[in-house]
Amino acid sequence: MVLFFSLVIFLFGLIIGSFINCLVYRLKNKESLSGRSFCPHCKKQINWHDNIPLLSYFLLRAKCRWCRKKISVQYPLVELVTGILFLVVFLATIKQFSNLTIYQFILLGRNWLFAIFLIIIFLYDLKYYLIPDKISLSAMVVALIFNIFLYNIFINYLLAALIAGGFFFLQFIISKGKWIGGGDIRLGLLIGLMLGWPNILVALIISYILGSIIGLGLIIAKRATMKSPVPLGTFLSIGAFVSLLWADKIIEWYLNINLYGF
Repeated sequence: MVLFFSLVIFLFGLIIGSFINCLVYRLKNKESLSGRSFCPHCKKQINWHDNIPLLSYFLLRAKCRWCRKKISVQYPLVELVTGILFLVVFLATIKQFSNLTIYQFILLGRNWLFAIFLIIIFLYDLKYYLIPDKISLSAMVVALIFNIFLYNIFINYLLAALIAGGFFFLQFIISKGKWIGGGDIRLGLLIGLMLGWPNILVALIISYILGSIIGLGLIIAKRATMKSPVPLGTFLSIGAFVSLLWADKIIEWYLNINLYGF
């Protein structure tokens, strides 16, 4: 039964990944989300059998059926990663399959929605060095609704939002907008509302450690310089996702190290 559900959820994640690809493209080009998918090169509508997540990319040999232009590897990668992450969220959220509750289903839905927003932000900022307000503000509303509904003590989430948003706002003021953009401030508010206190600290620490390691690696490889733009939203999305599922365990592990010395 678990294997069957895992397969269904993975396939569902592939479909969501296909939607994310479409959303990112159309959001950037200010196009409507309605209507059939089309080739970004020749604008021909894509037939349903050429639009099967992951599978069609390989059947078409990574080329459009009509114009034969190359299909970006981004499309299958995002679909595959989204499918895997949807499965990871499911397994991390639902602890006991034999005793499922309404609360667990709502929590699962919340975590899936949060994951969708984080994947969109990850991809959009990585490609365009920008975090669209339509996504971050919509995600804030979703986070507010879910967390007010699920938790009695909401002050932790407001506190986390103020701390993260204030942290980025301070950097924005000090650097006069050179280090941090307005989108990063709003993203700080968002992940604070998603994670609460003290889980937001885990997300920030992971994000900055990961960003520093990758940034240093790119500089050493001469793929970037100290002045190169940094897609901070991409790293924050990774940190927020890890914190969403495992912050409690990470904090417990850290406290045990300090308490017992191992």
